[in-house]
Amino acid sequence: MQVHAHPDDEASKGAAAAARYAAEGVRTVLVTCTGGEAGDILNPAADTPEARADLPAVRRAELDESARILGYEAVHLLGYRDSGMPDMEENKHPDAFANVPIEEAVARLVALVRAERPHVMMTYPEDQSYYPHPDHIRCHEVSLAAFEAAGDPEEYPEAGEPWQPLKLYYMGFTVRYVRAIHQAIVARGGESPYASRLDALTDDIDANFMTRIDVRDFVVLRSRALLAHRTQVAPDSSWFALPDELRTEVYPWEDFVLARTHVDTGTPEGEFEEDLFAGLR
Repeated sequence: MQVHAHPDDEASKGAAAAARYAAEGVRTVLVTCTGGEAGDILNPAADTPEARADLPAVRRAELDESARILGYEAVHLLGYRDSGMPDMEENKHPDAFANVPIEEAVARLVALVRAERPHVMMTYPEDQSYYPHPDHIRCHEVSLAAFEAAGDPEEYPEAGEPWQPLKLYYMGFTVRYVRAIHQAIVARGGESPYASRLDALTDDIDANFMTRIDVRDFVVLRSRALLAHRTQVAPDSSWFALPDELRTEVYPWEDFVLARTHVDTGTPEGEFEEDLFAGLR
């Protein structure tokens, strides 16, 4: 079960890993916390009166197509409104994800965890200084609380029979990934979307990212899923400055932090864990 803040997040973080495990026959489940109502239309070709008339419905259709490409068997909306970036007018809406009582949101996610019974959960790390969206911060808080509470029969008894996921991972981009892709784009004479952010990156960010999943056969699906979010991503965006085949050669992995585990993964200290289900199969 991956828990994301908005439609399109599932296509940029942990997407290729989701596709890999779906292809292996693992049941994969996506939870999206908001409808992306505060998102703008970033692709001029998709900026039509029809799209603006009902952007949440458009973004839901894009989400469904992305999830289909990645092989998700179930997509759940947690049902909250996009909070927008800090200082936007959307921040004040009472239904904004960042404004609702956290216990309410945790109860909804606990109910989904108990219904779907995942062995592995994935969400965002606590440190969101790289992209401090209020919904990403709240997504971390709610997901961590739900992971801890789902197996406790005294917590949220109305949310169903207890179920304890066994591993919790954080998704994110490592410095080693960003630098490798940036250098490859520059070497081809392209414009890197990471150029303005490199100075803020320090090697210590990577210290806890000790799970490395080989996704070389699924990078193309990650790109297709991202392009399914037509209102958010243009095909000529700098995010696609490096062709998939070269991206796979440069960095064929997705990186994760093993934040919580109730099993011994069997991975020697200092070595990369290479399977999200290590210790479970």
